[in-house]
Amino acid sequence: MERHSLIACEHCASVYRWHSLDPGEAAACERCGSTLWRYSGLTLSSWLALAITGLLLFGVANFYPVAALSVQGMTSEATLLDAVAITWRQGHYIVAIMTGTVGFVIPLMQLCVLLWMLGPLASGRLPFGFATVVRLLGLLRPWSMVQVFLLGVLVSVVKLAGMASVEPRVGLFAFGALTVFLTMLSRLAPPVIWRLAERAGLVPVHIPPMEADTVLTGCHVCGQVQALDEADDAETTHHCHRCDAVLHYRKPDTLARTWALLIAAVVFYIPANVLPVMRVSSIAGESSHTILGGVVELWAMGSWDIALIVFIASVVVPLTKLVSLGFLALTLQWRSGTNLRQRTRLYQMVEFIGQWSMLDVFVVIILAALADFQGLMEISAGAGAASFGMVVVLTMLAAMSFDLRRAWDYENESEWDADHPAAATECARVVPEQ
Repeated sequence: MERHSLIACEHCASVYRWHSLDPGEAAACERCGSTLWRYSGLTLSSWLALAITGLLLFGVANFYPVAALSVQGMTSEATLLDAVAITWRQGHYIVAIMTGTVGFVIPLMQLCVLLWMLGPLASGRLPFGFATVVRLLGLLRPWSMVQVFLLGVLVSVVKLAGMASVEPRVGLFAFGALTVFLTMLSRLAPPVIWRLAERAGLVPVHIPPMEADTVLTGCHVCGQVQALDEADDAETTHHCHRCDAVLHYRKPDTLARTWALLIAAVVFYIPANVLPVMRVSSIAGESSHTILGGVVELWAMGSWDIALIVFIASVVVPLTKLVSLGFLALTLQWRSGTNLRQRTRLYQMVEFIGQWSMLDVFVVIILAALADFQGLMEISAGAGAASFGMVVVLTMLAAMSFDLRRAWDYENESEWDADHPAAATECARVVPEQ
């Protein structure tokens, strides 16, 4: 008889036993409503084919220009690496490092790591350094921003279309296809890969003891549910017996870290909105543009739809993240155990929108690369661009530092003993996948 592994909900710490699903179904946590796992008809060979195709598209997207700008008989083409190099040449090192890392280095590493794992797994072998490589994948996934770069190129094309002739090139279409493939591959979170290895019989299925006083927790890297030796000390450091990652019953110092990162993000948010994010130098003179100034300019050009996208991504999203994380941290500090499902949805939204605020930074470097006509027109990043990028990084780190499970610990402890998660439901609710 096949032994089914246990799964701990990452948002409320409830423990469930994994079971197979039918097509179109997803397993949801009975306690907080979060999706635990989804049906997938893809085999290891299918995932490998997707990763190989993604790497080929990555090469095409970065080798060929994404767009070309023509002004008075002169034509300028730009790739992502061109944009990063020009931004570096202009002296904006922080912006260049930031965009080059999340737009090129991390997506490339993500695809290479997936190929490193999926190749041997598809042939029935465990990859060399499997535990370390899967842990690396978990670190890379949140910072891959190819889809944000794609939207940044589209916004840049619209902004330049009113003043010159702009043509999309092969790289833009390759980035569009790459975004689709990376979105599909994003389902391969580290716990999913470990489960695929379990189903293939390459790693053992561990079932911890399920006694009344057993304290269970899930590893944040491989998802392995295991018993803790010291149940009375929530801050005690343990190591996962499967992947050897540092394991905590709850994230240590979650409030202190979240507040520190959040306050730092607020500090950077002020210059990000006050200082110009872009400077334009042409034969007509020089001008500077703040984030809101760029939105107003797009609206005046008649591109109200693009203006709305930029306003949401660059103004609404970062402000929403700051306010939402502040609210979540305050309710946790007040040990509130009410409206937990709504707070869980709020936290999931913050996680989802985290990287989209990088849109304006990508727009600036693409404009700088396309409008690189010495003596005629030159666009460069402003002081606000680096500050805005720091806001994105700090809010994402703040969301990662926040531990929503502590809020669920305060909910009805007499009925649902948060100190003994083994008492949680063993059958997740199966719902049609949305």
